[in-house]
Amino acid sequence: MAYDKSIAAFEEAYKVIPGGVDSPVRAFSGVEGTPPFIDRGEGGHLFDIDGNKYIDYVQSWGPLIFGHCDADIETSVFKAVMKGLSFGAPTTLETELAREIVTLFDSIDKVRFVSSGTEAVMSAIRLARGVTGRDDILKFTGCYHGHSDSLLVQAGSGLATFGTPSSPGVPADLTKHTLLATYNDIESVQKCFADSPDDIACVIIEPIAGNMGLVPADEEFLKQLRTICTEHGALLIFDEVMSGFRASLKGAQGISTVKPDMVTLGKVIGAGMPVGAFGARADIMAHLSPEGPVYQAGTLSGNPVAMAAGLTSLKKLKANPAIYVELGNKAKKLMDGFQKAATSVNIPLVTDVRGSMFGFFFSDKTVKNFDDALENDSEMFAKFHKGMLDKGIYLACSSYETGFISTVTTDKMIDETIKAAYEVMADIVK
Repeated sequence: MAYDKSIAAFEEAYKVIPGGVDSPVRAFSGVEGTPPFIDRGEGGHLFDIDGNKYIDYVQSWGPLIFGHCDADIETSVFKAVMKGLSFGAPTTLETELAREIVTLFDSIDKVRFVSSGTEAVMSAIRLARGVTGRDDILKFTGCYHGHSDSLLVQAGSGLATFGTPSSPGVPADLTKHTLLATYNDIESVQKCFADSPDDIACVIIEPIAGNMGLVPADEEFLKQLRTICTEHGALLIFDEVMSGFRASLKGAQGISTVKPDMVTLGKVIGAGMPVGAFGARADIMAHLSPEGPVYQAGTLSGNPVAMAAGLTSLKKLKANPAIYVELGNKAKKLMDGFQKAATSVNIPLVTDVRGSMFGFFFSDKTVKNFDDALENDSEMFAKFHKGMLDKGIYLACSSYETGFISTVTTDKMIDETIKAAYEVMADIVK
């Protein structure tokens, strides 16, 4: 494939945008080549400005369950746009979408809409601190919860430690209140609570981690986490910005029996429009302004265009929950194909699937946490990604990201993708 126009566009973007992109992973720094600049999406495909066509397994990083340019969602967006782009005032669309979410999630009585997943998590943690009167939070190495200051931390030594900033511009005085534990390791959590028994306001976790590759939490680990939080009076937050309505109609809570105290959502509830949300029991949400003292606000929160898109998408999903069975079967078929392609040339590969989410690591061991993920052969991934891209397969441009299947991803597309995987892996070992 030719990428001349994309290369030129990237060079121009670099002059006026830091790194040439508005989100770091898009720069392709973890893989080979230059990022294609996208012109349009149609169904399960993307088209770049050079005219190249790709089978899209990124789907805007998750929200496009029905693919690009779904007619029903577009119609609802057009109708909303004709009434106005934003009001900064209540609309009934907010109530309708909130009701859809509340009826699906047993752990949510009320929900507050925001404009991004980062904002949802930031607000949920502030609320948890306000409810408990505590300052410390506990997160897991490898779980990404947005770029707010308290969550941009890196692990120290030992099983668990207070976090230190992993980005300039983040004060150590903020991250000193963030404790780090190891994903799927309950002993590391117990160590954190032993070190700070009465000061942890909340534990936040991706129950299905999607930012160190696809790494689901073990059910027993989640059960033990629930018990520890209850015993210590800490709130358990499920970050389902990625897995909400993706892993199942009820997100991770449609798979796990564990019930969190709070949930953060995003991506899918906007069907491609910028949106996020956080919700909890009514008594917890009652602490939120204007009912309570914990302040949170946003001019574009509950934007009517985003609400219209999300409402249409969720109604379509609720009307046909069998969609998730079909999506899961397709994701499994794709990963089985990748596994066989790798085995045919003796390349170590492990895969996993949760609903319409899939992930793979060039590794010979099951990945249970971030340390395991770091053992993934990133050079092998970079070569595989470039080879697949050149064959018209658009995969996430990082070995620590998750892939997604949409309803318009056909068996023919998957067959074409598997065929390409065989060819690319054979080329890699030559």
